[in-house]
Amino acid sequence: MSKAKPVYPFPAIVGQERMKLSLILNVIDPGLSGVLIRGEKGTAKSTAVRALADILPEIPVIRDDPFQLSPDDELEILAEIRRHLGLAEDAPIVRETRKVAVVELPVGATEDRVVGSLDLEQALKSGKRKVEPGLLAAAHRGILYVDEVNLLDDHVVDVLLDSAAMGVNTIEREGVSFGHPARFTLVGTMNPEEGELRPQLLDRFGLCVTIEGIADPESRVAVMERRAAFDRDPEGFVLKWRSESEALAGRIERARRILASDVAVEREFLFRIARTCLDVGVDGHRGDIVILKAARALAAFAGRNEVQAEDIDKAAELALPHRVRRQPLMEMADDLEAVRRKKKGMES
Repeated sequence: MSKAKPVYPFPAIVGQERMKLSLILNVIDPGLSGVLIRGEKGTAKSTAVRALADILPEIPVIRDDPFQLSPDDELEILAEIRRHLGLAEDAPIVRETRKVAVVELPVGATEDRVVGSLDLEQALKSGKRKVEPGLLAAAHRGILYVDEVNLLDDHVVDVLLDSAAMGVNTIEREGVSFGHPARFTLVGTMNPEEGELRPQLLDRFGLCVTIEGIADPESRVAVMERRAAFDRDPEGFVLKWRSESEALAGRIERARRILASDVAVEREFLFRIARTCLDVGVDGHRGDIVILKAARALAAFAGRNEVQAEDIDKAAELALPHRVRRQPLMEMADDLEAVRRKKKGMES
């Protein structure tokens, strides 16, 4: 077996703090329904996604299982899935571990490629119906990376967002109908100059960040120096950043445990969320709910089991830019800052 190629370390990425934080929050709580990264090419988007997946703990899987089921808590549906795959239901279960997968969805992907389909070749040869798993099966318990999501067919985007929100994918083809777990961290990227997503689809992404190239010369030099050092000696560069990577991985795992044990939110903070959404003209209630989830994940990432005002404000910066209808998107940060100053003035 060939040795895995070293992955650029997540802590070594210069700048782009909002993007990195949004990715981390979605790993802590996949229920945030993903992050949309808007901006130009060459700003470390795909590098950050692969780097974050690389530092996460390995996950237990069942050998040769295309649905990435957990041998600890998803065995109850294994027999049904094996039946649809044409496999022996009583075949032995061999447990192994692997890295968290990053599954990339190509721009030209069809619904069958994403959701799954019937293996027509197998059906014609044997007369038996057999399911061909799609990309959503491969992405279960991993990260689904969709570059240029705004260029995908709207229906395919709908399917992705439905699965991200519900954690289940349903395959319905030629009399075959069954569902399988599809819980993943969805990361979509887009260049607004190449076209926008429909507002209904934008709203389905939990968080949204806009990124651009770094303007500070010193930071740009750091980008070049670190990249050159990695290209020259990948193993040595990864080793240099290992302690920071392990510390971040440990912090994420602690945050997951804290969130699972519950993070308290005082009722006054719920009103803070509601007023913030009303002040900037957010339609519907999804924005309120995402801010609440993101604030709880932020508190857990900080090692706390209760939400503070700063968590609400930071969560709003990540959850609201793509949900505002009253003014251009670029004015969103200024609006949130004005709302925050207003609240601080009222509280002082």
